[in-house]
Amino acid sequence: MRILYVEDEERLASAVEYLLKKEHIAVDWLTDGEEGLTAALRGGYDCLVLDIMLPHLSGLDILKTVRQRGVATPIIMLSALSEVEDKVRALELGADDYLSKPFKTAELIARIKAITRRPPLQMEQVIRFEDLEYDLKDRALNGIVLTGKEADLFELLIRNPGKVQHKEQLLARAWGNEANSSDNYVEVYMSYLRKKLEQLNSTAEIKTVRNLGYKLVSSASKQ
Repeated sequence: MRILYVEDEERLASAVEYLLKKEHIAVDWLTDGEEGLTAALRGGYDCLVLDIMLPHLSGLDILKTVRQRGVATPIIMLSALSEVEDKVRALELGADDYLSKPFKTAELIARIKAITRRPPLQMEQVIRFEDLEYDLKDRALNGIVLTGKEADLFELLIRNPGKVQHKEQLLARAWGNEANSSDNYVEVYMSYLRKKLEQLNSTAEIKTVRNLGYKLVSSASKQ
């Protein structure tokens, strides 16, 4: 799981980031509202955690914009403001949850896990495309366990067959804000995934869409 955490209170955010990572939750922490909006729109996150009071752009502005752009990622709002009106405003704009400061990190972690957990009736254990079966729990493709980065990238592809996944989105999903990440990283891992599809003699293939990204297609249809 990877979340985007936008919070300008460095002391608080540093502690939260440390504890999230202890729970094996990858987190990209930003302190500026405008940077937070750019990252949120880039995609690749399982959850957004936004403070309301931020430099340059408020958390509510980020929330409003991403919902207007059709981003359905679960969002938790944080604020020292505890008035009912603020909570109502956030929920009306499309927030999924609201947590008032001060809060215990354990509660935030519990809410993140709850909000990213699909309802039982809709929960997918295996995603299928062509002759491929991807096990979400074991992160295994037709029984072959993928590495962490491979799994992050392949899940986006198999959840959206036939649709281009842009390089920026793939980078954000697997590497977040890691300073040294580049398009070359995606290319290398796509080659790893292609080798696995060849190993499986799959009827599906990963197609490069020049200057855009990649998509998973049927090798028979050549979409």
